[in-house]
Amino acid sequence: MKLSTKGRYGLRALIDLALYSEEEAVSIQSISNRQNISVSYLEQLVAKLRKAGLVQSVRGANGGYRLAKPSDEISVGDILRALEGNLDAVTCSGNQEHSTCEGADLCVTRFVWQRINESITQAVDTMMLSQLVEESRELRDKGQICNQKCEN
Repeated sequence: MKLSTKGRYGLRALIDLALYSEEEAVSIQSISNRQNISVSYLEQLVAKLRKAGLVQSVRGANGGYRLAKPSDEISVGDILRALEGNLDAVTCSGNQEHSTCEGADLCVTRFVWQRINESITQAVDTMMLSQLVEESRELRDKGQICNQKCEN
C-alpha cells in the first residue's frame, strides 16, 4: 500500500493543527509555513477533512481551523480514509459479503489479502492523533522535529 501526498501531507497538517490550535484557531498559511505545503493544496486537504467532520472552520479576525473533536477521538485511519478513501492494499471481490467471484471458494490467496487489509485497518484505527501529537512534542523538545526537507 502506498499513500499519496494527500494522506501524507494531510496527516502532517492535522498533527500541526492539533499542536497549535489548543489556544486559538490556526490559519492555513501558518500550517503552510511550518509544514512547507502549498496553501492551495492545504485548502483542498482541509476541505476533505472538514467534510469528514475532523476539522471545523472558525470565522472572524482570529479565524482559521481547529479540530472538530478531541485528538484522542481521531484515529490515523479516520484521517487517511477522509483523504485517500479505502485503505485496502488489495481489493478482492472474493472477500466481499456478496461475492461475484466464481473462484472464491477455491482461492487461498484471498485469505492473504484479507489478513493484510485487516492488519492495515487495525494499525491505523488504533493509532490516535493524540499519540502523534505527543510524540511530535517530544521530538520538538529534543530539537529533532521534521523540518522543511522532510519528505513525508
